[in-house]
Amino acid sequence: MAASDRVALGPLVGSIDQGTSSSRFLVFNAKTAELLSHHQVEIQQKFPKEGWVEQDPKEILKSVYECVERTCEKLQQLNIDITNIKAIGVSNQRETTVVWDKITGEPLYNAIVWLDLRTQSTVERLLKRIPGNNKSFFKFRTGLPLSTYFSAVKLRWLLDNVEEIRQAVDNGRAMFGTIDSWLIWCLTGGKNGGVHCTDVTNASRTMLFNIHSLDWDPELCQFFDIPMEILPKVRSSSEIYGLMKICPSLKSGALTGVPISGCLGDQSAALVGQMCFQDGQAKNTYGTGCFLLCNTGQKSVFSEHGLLTTIAYKLGRDKPVCYALEGSVAIAGAVVRWLRDNLGILKTSQEIEKLAAEVGTSYGCYFVPAFSGLYAPYWEPSARGIICGLTQFTNKNHIAFAALEAVCFQTREILDAMNKDCGIPLSQLQVDGGMTNNKVLMQLQSDILCIPVVKPSMPETTALGAAMAAGAAEGVGIWSLNPGDLTAVTCERFEPQINPEESEYRYARWKKAVMKSMGWETSEAPSNVISIVSLRIESTED
Repeated sequence: MAASDRVALGPLVGSIDQGTSSSRFLVFNAKTAELLSHHQVEIQQKFPKEGWVEQDPKEILKSVYECVERTCEKLQQLNIDITNIKAIGVSNQRETTVVWDKITGEPLYNAIVWLDLRTQSTVERLLKRIPGNNKSFFKFRTGLPLSTYFSAVKLRWLLDNVEEIRQAVDNGRAMFGTIDSWLIWCLTGGKNGGVHCTDVTNASRTMLFNIHSLDWDPELCQFFDIPMEILPKVRSSSEIYGLMKICPSLKSGALTGVPISGCLGDQSAALVGQMCFQDGQAKNTYGTGCFLLCNTGQKSVFSEHGLLTTIAYKLGRDKPVCYALEGSVAIAGAVVRWLRDNLGILKTSQEIEKLAAEVGTSYGCYFVPAFSGLYAPYWEPSARGIICGLTQFTNKNHIAFAALEAVCFQTREILDAMNKDCGIPLSQLQVDGGMTNNKVLMQLQSDILCIPVVKPSMPETTALGAAMAAGAAEGVGIWSLNPGDLTAVTCERFEPQINPEESEYRYARWKKAVMKSMGWETSEAPSNVISIVSLRIESTED
């Protein structure tokens, strides 16, 4: 094809969106924020033991390369010149922990995923070293409670339990990072000069980072007994980290030499993509989990109601850091995947909308998907999932409806906490993420919150936020972060359709169910009990 035949669109920006369930590569027009093409690959999750969740870092990397290659092919089929891609941003699942060998470039263990629970005994052991067993002891430094959720305890577990990692640390060969660090290191050359860095938003989710000094905290590293030399260099969310290198799996050599110049943890990326740049603006993302972030500007606000204080973004080396209050829910879209993969109630994830719509009610059935304990506002690792209120009339449609309601009730809990902390209740909720394509869910959310829910017509705000950070970086400068410079984003609006009394009644019943989910997991079952159960199962199968 002659160059003159190609569609002239001006500068383009690519965005790697590496989530818990899938990897994607998306390409946007820097002048209009229009999504031109994308490709998605689902990622396998491994559950080697009860409560353990792992992923293969090499599979993640391979999926990213495949997405880049396929998206570039699609662009070429659309007569769009891929040499117009001038920058690449990265957004990623946060807290997921990887350790690799900088000499061989090989991961030394599977990635431990953010919602993994294996570190509960590590948390309990660390708590004993804190005055009063206070989970919030480090809150004013890190913004976070001591929890299985964050990277430091995952890294501590790896150092305690994986001999190969201990040896690599002793030999000066180990590198630690969250998924953004692993990807950027590999994409910029890996063992042949790859850049070992992270950005402030991802660093703020490790429990090793001081959110005021914006650097790794030596005392925190000492408390967790983590060697600082394995940590990545912390950079802003918008600057050139390095250039894409040729990869054997990229047949076309696509994007070689393009700067990687934006990096944001996925929830910060969605906040930027929703253009929540003003104090008090908030968004809720519905992905594997559910994450409500409210921008608090250059002031770090500490919650009295179970929310986290986190870094929202720092859009340039010389730009100010902005903070956010965050409500984190572990299980949202993951409950749909569970109904599909574990119970077989659904053939596809999209089918849940049809099943729920057919009944329009849970018929008194309540579902608390506390598969990984409860996150905000409870931070209760002893909780486990329950389905209650079942009768002989209950069928799979009611359970599907209850699962969607559970996502909405969990959002209501963190919104209530945020309204108390901020003092000014939100008048509407901006939403994004894959689950927002479900109209039943969006209407339910509005009904349960008793406020309008507003969904942008282009729901890929996480990828958009990373693209914005990349395109606006110094040395790239092809993207304006002024919302007025972009094409107006159209929105779909969902208004409450039930009376507040009914909403409050259903919410109160949900809270009752949550109380019943707590205290299930007090300690690991003795191994002999597990053996007896196994023997009984084996004998009945015979």
